[in-house]
Amino acid sequence: MTNTFEFAPKVNDKLSDAIAKERESIGFYDLCDQDVAPYLELASKVEQNNIVVIGIGGSALGASAVHHFLDLVRSFDKKLHILDTTDPLILESKLKSFDMHNAFYCLISKSGTTIETIAVAKYIDAVERLQNDNCVVITDENSALEKFADARGIGHFEIPANVGGRFSVLSSAGLIPLALVGVDITALLEGAAKVRNAFFNDEGYCNNLMKKATFYAQQANTYNINCLFSYSEVFREFNAWYVQLWGESLGKKQRHSELHVGLTPVGLIGPTDQHSFLQLIVEGKRDKSVTVIKIKEFNNTMRIPNNSFEHLEAMDLINGFDFSELINMQADSIIEALDSLDNIPLDVIEIESVNASEIGQLILYYELLTALVANMLDINAYDQPGVEMGKIILKEKLKSK
Repeated sequence: MTNTFEFAPKVNDKLSDAIAKERESIGFYDLCDQDVAPYLELASKVEQNNIVVIGIGGSALGASAVHHFLDLVRSFDKKLHILDTTDPLILESKLKSFDMHNAFYCLISKSGTTIETIAVAKYIDAVERLQNDNCVVITDENSALEKFADARGIGHFEIPANVGGRFSVLSSAGLIPLALVGVDITALLEGAAKVRNAFFNDEGYCNNLMKKATFYAQQANTYNINCLFSYSEVFREFNAWYVQLWGESLGKKQRHSELHVGLTPVGLIGPTDQHSFLQLIVEGKRDKSVTVIKIKEFNNTMRIPNNSFEHLEAMDLINGFDFSELINMQADSIIEALDSLDNIPLDVIEIESVNASEIGQLILYYELLTALVANMLDINAYDQPGVEMGKIILKEKLKSK
């Protein structure tokens, strides 16, 4: 994975010290050093063909992002299903897509009291009782959900207390369902460690990330919308993970003022969104930065045939190209077009190929970038008081019925 970021703002010398200090108390930085043997041992014992995540937000988006990234290039023996909604139409459709009696359920909630998660778990339990041979619980230590697991004799794993939900993809919350499906979680963590180590050893990632974070923070009032333009469908769920990470971490009130700040994330998929959102970027208000993500090697030989359509002979210029060549030429064309315009900050991330190590690198890269921007904006990246307010109101509404 490489990133080209050509803007060169002056970086605050104290930023690297602040991140090093934060690393002492915030847990996501060192998740790539954990022992995954217990997760792999569990995976070796699970016989069910359907792995079902019951969780929402950070308890589901990370695993979904990694699995979707890899699922289009390799076949897994087991299928992953994500139950992350209380929408009855979607929920019913998802439950019909697999055999509930041939499923292993990952019941995931950091707090242990997430209403959406518990509601879905109650429904499933009424159909197929959740117990040790078909369920694992992943939650905070001593949470009510962990106590439920103990009461039922269900095995459980803890999410580190200093790892927030949206930063938990590389914790047990993400690694266990991924291991159960068959993802190489060791390679995933090795990729993350590569970026982490390069950053803290002051290698290329450090300077690049520091410049990028500084630019985003210094220009937050001008370029308050950050567009992630990902040129492959494999990134669709990653984009969703990024939107939560960026929005929930960076939309805050500053620690030492009453000022509300934030950067708005937009996830786009190329070439599809060339035919929709691109117009707004090119000719709309200059309040958007763009990061293009592309894949260097698709390892796919699907090719456009050398045939002609009547009256469309002019389109024969695409004949003989691999589709992977075409999509990368589309990405490069958009990069060149945006680069030629004034006042549209642009950078490019290139993934070497679609594998577990590369997505691990990308995850850690964005977690680090989020932490750096938050420090520059003088906000707490790891709380979400705006979300908690809605949860409190919902509970009061439920009590009043």
